[in-house]
Amino acid sequence: MRTAVVGTGSIARGAHLPALRSLAPGVDVVAAVDVSEESVRSFCAEGGIPHPYTRLDLMLAEQKPDLVVLCTPPATHREQTVAALRAGAWVLCEKPPCPSLESFDEMLAEEGDDGPYAAFVFQHRLGSGPRHVRRLLRDGVLGRPLVAHCQTTWYRDAAYFAAPWRGQWETEGGGPTMGHGIHQMDLLLDLLGPWAEVKAMAGRLIHDVRTEDVSTALVRFRNGALGTVVNSVLSPDEVSRIRIDCEHATVEVTHLYGHSNADWHITPAPGVHEETAAAWRDFGADEPSSHLAQVRSFVHDLRLGRRPGTSGAGGRTTLELVSALYKSAFTDSTVHAGEIGPGDDFYSALHGGTPGWAPTKDLEGTA
Repeated sequence: MRTAVVGTGSIARGAHLPALRSLAPGVDVVAAVDVSEESVRSFCAEGGIPHPYTRLDLMLAEQKPDLVVLCTPPATHREQTVAALRAGAWVLCEKPPCPSLESFDEMLAEEGDDGPYAAFVFQHRLGSGPRHVRRLLRDGVLGRPLVAHCQTTWYRDAAYFAAPWRGQWETEGGGPTMGHGIHQMDLLLDLLGPWAEVKAMAGRLIHDVRTEDVSTALVRFRNGALGTVVNSVLSPDEVSRIRIDCEHATVEVTHLYGHSNADWHITPAPGVHEETAAAWRDFGADEPSSHLAQVRSFVHDLRLGRRPGTSGAGGRTTLELVSALYKSAFTDSTVHAGEIGPGDDFYSALHGGTPGWAPTKDLEGTA
């Protein structure tokens, strides 16, 4: 499987390249692309990759990869994904997928009926923990899901936002709702199923940014469960957490940037037999959430010609919730699933052109 990595920054070096190399000899990284010639040459030298490029189009034409892994900023994802799909390559793209539902649908339109497909890195839904909990919820043994809490409360200081591309809609795609909390929201949706409506608030409380630095939301799920979502980069006590209260048990995972079996806890309701609770707590062999788990799963789907779980509707539903959260917060309204489509201001931009939130150039109509 001829593979190319696009973007040679820290996520490519620290996560994607090690994961791809662990799948050799079936996966062969033949090329890398970066706008910085110095960066791509050092990346290739360190990784034993034969072909460095500074142009994606040239690499696609000359190397004809089967798989393209995008480790680039969100603003470039649509254009690069479309180019790779048109060249016949499957795409695994870092989160967040792209800056709008419109861009996502443009990427989706380039997929073939039987591939190639573009999938997105939501590695927190991978691993033995989510797999076990999904099974318990699907089989109904925990009873109906009733209450949920989804928390991504992290801390980023002024130095973090000193990078000019951070905190800007055009380059980062959004604040903690889009760039940080999207992982936990994706896992929540993967476990609980589709959402129905959202009512949200967002604030710019500390940092000198165009996006938000905190958001909160109330979410009603199609199955009737009610949930809260909190996304922050203002929280010194950093944690990522999902809690689901069902009729017969509470399921909770608490971690920071990745989870293993030890991070998951199931608390049975009074009256549940200990033998039953013990079976619920048996997660089996430990497979942590990781880029390796995601890459391995994606490569397996590619070999089978099967649509990956984080592609198509499986990836869009999370971006739709993010978009709805922003629309609700910026318009002080309740937003329903399926509401944001062509013609809606929030379909083409997460800020929806909202005064005080949208980039000034959008408001002034200047370049």
